Amino acid sequence: MFTRVVDRLIGMVDCCPWQGHAYGMRDSHKSVVKVRPPYLYTPAERQRRDSTRWTLVQGILAPVQFIVFLTSLALVFHYLATGHGLYITTISILVKTATLYTIMITGSIWEHKVFGKYLFARAFFWEDVFSILVIALHTAYVVVLVSGSASVRTQMLIALAAYASYVINASQFVMKLRAARLEQRGGQIAGQIG
Repeated sequence: MFTRVVDRLIGMVDCCPWQGHAYGMRDSHKSVVKVRPPYLYTPAERQRRDSTRWTLVQGILAPVQFIVFLTSLALVFHYLATGHGLYITTISILVKTATLYTIMITGSIWEHKVFGKYLFARAFFWEDVFSILVIALHTAYVVVLVSGSASVRTQMLIALAAYASYVINASQFVMKLRAARLEQRGGQIAGQIG
């Protein structure tokens, strides 16, 4: 049931016109070459993904983190525009950072359960690489906050840079979920035909 809900949510924002962009590439002789992209999950990995409770944990934490992000982003912009609400804005950034650490730790556990590696599994290598940047920027905010080594405005700008990197990283994961959804749909269609 949970995966159906996630599929429906992704389907609502899935408007990419290039669903088969890896197919039909032309070689130097102008003939069409069918290039089959590698599977995101092997059948065994898909079974492990569907059976581990960490999939549900990730599915709950991702939207919670996004809501925390939107709330904190609004507070940061409000503070930068008005100069008011520093305390609540700071708390919101720290809560966002804590949710990021939580989803990164539980995501590493999920990755280990599914792929046998805590980080940099083949299917999520680039997402994990970019996640390191996201964590580094969130951590930089905490360091300058605790050390007092930067002005409040600079702290807020670091938080905005961290949030921009988070949006890019979240987009990577949404695209990967979309790819998994299309892969699963393609496997179901092939099963019906075969």
